[in-house]
Amino acid sequence: MVIKKFQKKWLFIVCIILVFFWALQSSNEKDEVGIYDACIKLLGNKAIGACMPLFSYAGEAEHPEGATEMLSVKVLGELPIYGYFMDMAEETRLIDQMDRQKAEVKEVQSSNDLSSSDVQDNTGWEELVQAMEAENQPLVTIQPDESLISEIVDASAFVPREKTNSYDWEALSEYKNLISTFYTIDAGTMIGSDQLNTDKLMEKDITIDKNTDLPQILIYHTHSLEAFADSELGNPDQTIVGVGERLAQILREQYGYNVLHHKGEYDTVRDEAYAQSLPALQKILEENPSIEVVIDLHRDAGVDGVHRAIDLDGRPTATFMLFNGLSRTKKTGDITYLKNPNLNDNLAFSFQMQVKAGEYYPGLTRKIYLKAYRYNMHLMPRTLLIELGDSNNTVEEAMNTCDPLAHILDLVLTGEE
Repeated sequence: MVIKKFQKKWLFIVCIILVFFWALQSSNEKDEVGIYDACIKLLGNKAIGACMPLFSYAGEAEHPEGATEMLSVKVLGELPIYGYFMDMAEETRLIDQMDRQKAEVKEVQSSNDLSSSDVQDNTGWEELVQAMEAENQPLVTIQPDESLISEIVDASAFVPREKTNSYDWEALSEYKNLISTFYTIDAGTMIGSDQLNTDKLMEKDITIDKNTDLPQILIYHTHSLEAFADSELGNPDQTIVGVGERLAQILREQYGYNVLHHKGEYDTVRDEAYAQSLPALQKILEENPSIEVVIDLHRDAGVDGVHRAIDLDGRPTATFMLFNGLSRTKKTGDITYLKNPNLNDNLAFSFQMQVKAGEYYPGLTRKIYLKAYRYNMHLMPRTLLIELGDSNNTVEEAMNTCDPLAHILDLVLTGEE
């Protein structure tokens, strides 16, 4: 208790001394205010400053920032969250400043059309640009030279191959050799040499005359939602639909076919996709009687640890698989309610595609897969169901497959060797 009283006494004495010296200093000013008046003024200011800081601040001599800044400094400044937002504003200001510097550097980089006189009149300009680039190195993206880009595109451009392989047709005349070389037969179906023999499959004329006036080829997708390993979610251009558009573009621009690409969606309920797509497919064919080729383009399901792709002349390229439905099961035989009057033509078309693929692009295709049901292949003799790539392939690999696939299709449809 005695100690507290002693501390208070000394604190009081120190305050009196400070007030006295301050008053002496004030008395020497131009207004020559007395000691008494100075003390009263000092005590009044200190009391107002302690109890009402806003009024104390308002009474100060110079506030060029105005009332808004005064409010933010003396009132909002007491709140911690205000300090946080002020820090954020300062960070945003710095980022904006760096963005402006980045834009300036890019503008300088894009000024590649300066004449010699321009360069001479801007002595030291290159040094300035280099200094700015060094200062903003994390922010600057160097734009590649356009000629270099062209060279890269040209280097990776697809070049159709010449025929490099041939088959031993004498050996393939045996049913067993034919099956082991070209087919995978699902356990639920069956087929014999009466339908699968080289003479019958190769003698079918699959060729068509090119006519750009009317649609000749229809590309559609029973399973339009099928995407690839790196497809952007919700972007149809990176699904099998986008791959179908790429295939259609190549067939139009490079091979001169009139192609109709139907992008209808039928696999919201996947098990109903074939039933849902059939009426639309029938309507398209009725409205476009000039169509001679139908392609149902799919993407296959992937297998864990298996990457089905090849390096085709430096281009990563997904493999593809041709598919046929036989409308036949081992248990019941032919499925009468799924009759396919065009089955033999379908089989010949896929076989001739497989042969050309093996002769020009060995390793690009998997074996033709035969399964029990019909898969809407009964509407047109020249119908293909193609599984292009699988869920483990990238969009790039799938897109690259369109080039050799279009070439193979053209070889078959024109009958060229």
